[in-house]
Amino acid sequence: MTRAAAYTFPAIESGDRPQVMGILNVTPDSFSDGGRFDVADKALSQAKTMIDEGADIIDIGAESTRPGSTPVSLEDEWARLAPVLEPVCGLGRPVSIDTYKAEIAGRACAAGAKIINDVWGLQKDPAMPDVAAETGAHVIMMHNREAADPDINILSDIDRWFERSMELADRAGIPKEKQMLDPGFGFGKTIDQNFLILNRFEDLKKHGLPILAGASRKRMIGAVLNAETDERLFGSLAVHLIALQNGAAMVRVHDVRPHADAAHILHATRRETAAPNQN
Repeated sequence: MTRAAAYTFPAIESGDRPQVMGILNVTPDSFSDGGRFDVADKALSQAKTMIDEGADIIDIGAESTRPGSTPVSLEDEWARLAPVLEPVCGLGRPVSIDTYKAEIAGRACAAGAKIINDVWGLQKDPAMPDVAAETGAHVIMMHNREAADPDINILSDIDRWFERSMELADRAGIPKEKQMLDPGFGFGKTIDQNFLILNRFEDLKKHGLPILAGASRKRMIGAVLNAETDERLFGSLAVHLIALQNGAAMVRVHDVRPHADAAHILHATRRETAAPNQN
């Protein structure tokens, strides 16, 4: 199996600048931009735009995971990805494949993807941990639930899920430096639970891995602002800045430039804070 090219996740407490992952959905039905980039030339153009705007990584997904979405077959998912992957990988930025199917992940890494972004945290497809290890890819392991339950302790649920995902990754031989966690804003969580996670985001660092925050244009923002998906930029930026302040190493976003600018400003502030007193 073709191995993924070298890539390094930002390290916790290393002083690395937070990274920005740009979302490229080649789907007809994603909740925010479905149908906008499901043609290869449009997808490639959008990838170039996001790189120009400061994206560190391009995350390509070909199956919507929004609530109520219809699952697609492996071959339909690959048919959407195949015309896009190699051209986008050729643009010079690391490419992440947003899939929970091991076969798709393996094919994508053979085409040049460096990261597997699994919304089921290596726990949906039993073959995924071994495929990730064999390809040499980095993995982003997200917390997910089939349905929201307002009566559970969501933070404890996330901790248990992360421990299981990390166990699977370790057992397969995926090095720690190639692992990242994502609490999964909006996936099987109530609005209140999403904001509890945001408020306690720094607690997630106890697992010893970098953390991704992905709340871009999600319902938790629309519910507070009473705003449609295309009116949620400022809310998305606010949520992601709070997450970055509380320890996120990466944000996954639709709107790259404002988030890239914010990440640079935050990083400059941290450098200034860490610099020796010049007085």
